[in-house]
Amino acid sequence: MMAVFIPWDILFTRAGIWSFNHDYVIGVYLFSLPLEEWLFFVVITYCIVFTYEVLKYFFPGFVFPRTVMWVSLLIGALLIGTALFNTDRTYTFVVMLLGGVLALIQPLIRSHATWLSHFFLTYLVILIPFFIVNGVLTGMPVVIYNDAENLGIRLFTIPLEDTVYLLGMMFMVQMVYEKTATGR
Repeated sequence: MMAVFIPWDILFTRAGIWSFNHDYVIGVYLFSLPLEEWLFFVVITYCIVFTYEVLKYFFPGFVFPRTVMWVSLLIGALLIGTALFNTDRTYTFVVMLLGGVLALIQPLIRSHATWLSHFFLTYLVILIPFFIVNGVLTGMPVVIYNDAENLGIRLFTIPLEDTVYLLGMMFMVQMVYEKTATGR
């Protein structure tokens, strides 16, 4: 995930799509990103896998391959459509396109037959701490968004696109995790 999102964050920070409030970070920067942002990707990766495994353990029968296949296709189509109608908003375009493509490829890699049900359950559960933590980060604000580069739709203080950013991160983590941990 870091191989994609660290360069993305560096480019978006340098382009002014978002920035970090110097009053709320310790002041150690690597390639324009505060150390906290680098650590975010380590912690979130662990949280995604841990939450997924816990839910899989406690809800082993939560498997709906046909339903999640269609849900994934619908989400993918909606996100790509949103991206194509917002090519002038960099954050919206990039995050929606990435999330949409990752959602659309799930049926092709047959994840709906193995892990996609638990993935979507994990996403819904992770949205709870996401809204709390991201709400604080955008409310203080630690992270400052340039609303000219997103839809300007906020869920509390959080840009709508951040929920899709989370989805894209989770898809990447889960796809790599499933391939390395299970060989699927």
